[in-house]
Amino acid sequence: MSALTRDVADRWITRWDRQQEGFLPDREERFTALIDAVAAGVGRPDPLVLDLGCGPGSLSARLLDRLPQARVIAIDTDPLLLSLGRALHAGRDSLTFADLDLRVPGWAARLRLDREVDAAVSTTALHWISEAELRVTYGELATVMRPGGLFLNGDNFSAEDATPVIARLDRALQELETERRFAGNRPEGWRQWWDAAAADPVLGGLKEARDASAAGHHGSESGLLSTHVRVLRETGFGEVGPLWQHGDNRILCAVR
Repeated sequence: MSALTRDVADRWITRWDRQQEGFLPDREERFTALIDAVAAGVGRPDPLVLDLGCGPGSLSARLLDRLPQARVIAIDTDPLLLSLGRALHAGRDSLTFADLDLRVPGWAARLRLDREVDAAVSTTALHWISEAELRVTYGELATVMRPGGLFLNGDNFSAEDATPVIARLDRALQELETERRFAGNRPEGWRQWWDAAAADPVLGGLKEARDASAAGHHGSESGLLSTHVRVLRETGFGEVGPLWQHGDNRILCAVR
């Protein structure tokens, strides 16, 4: 396998961001609103932030661009995406990537933090974790967050258990907006990106390592808004509710 250089990582992450926008056209608006909430809500210019299910670090990098005094620990278990993030952001001392499985008890203690966490963020990541595993993820998070700390989770949360007709209309509006945005020329999809990565001599070995691990996504195990609200409340968070939304694209906010 050839060396993974910064330029190669930059090219693949740019391509990653583009394919993500194919099914979430207002992705950058979500990023902006989420980072606005961190900036307005933590009460200090140098927060310690966890990025849960960070992928290649797209959200972490944008957060540090806005809050340069922050320190971000970006957590994932995907060897390919972590390698891309580490290669692109090598030398950025305020950003650390941690290979930890958020579904496994004890992940928070393994971070060996030197202070309590001011905020935790996530985007388009935790829906693939089952409800039982979310109890581990959120329960562990609660143990390292300071009182009043914020958890901000941006995702496409469905409310079809409570409002099925409105949820179907949500999906129709999103599809129409996507068609208008890309005029029938959508970016490559999720599967196309991963197939291309597997065929690249630089990334092929990392894709094989990913396939051999438990890092892959297996559908939407906890896509309901009500599931996340309930589990957050049961694991020690106080106020929990949507802070920002555009259709089913929501930022769910929880206060420790």
